[in-house]
Amino acid sequence: QVQFVESGGGLVQPGGSLRLSCAASGFTLDSYTIGWFRRAPGKEREGVLSINRSGGTTYIADSVKGRFTGSRDNAKNTVYLQMTSLNPEDTAVYYCARQWLHWADSRTGSGYDYWGQGTQVTVSS
Repeated sequence: QVQFVESGGGLVQPGGSLRLSCAASGFTLDSYTIGWFRRAPGKEREGVLSINRSGGTTYIADSVKGRFTGSRDNAKNTVYLQMTSLNPEDTAVYYCARQWLHWADSRTGSGYDYWGQGTQVTVSS
């Protein structure tokens, strides 16, 4: 079955970096756009960035531009989120998901069908 497993989260100091991984299984990864999303405590889920089949970024949130980048290794069935210059506002559970519908909204996750369980990122001194 379709499955995503995120990893790489943890506690990091402000200004630090982390790389999240999203391991996919049960489907052909290179046929789909994959999105990264996050949910901070008390806030709605928000899109972080989306990566198309060839590795191009199709959406990136203003709040992470210049700090976060996405990439993918289709041969390894894995998508990555490189995060730099982290600040406390980046604290959230981070999820990856598969875009299912062509009209999917990468800002909200509408139109994305399968989701991972998430990995916690905490930015604190």
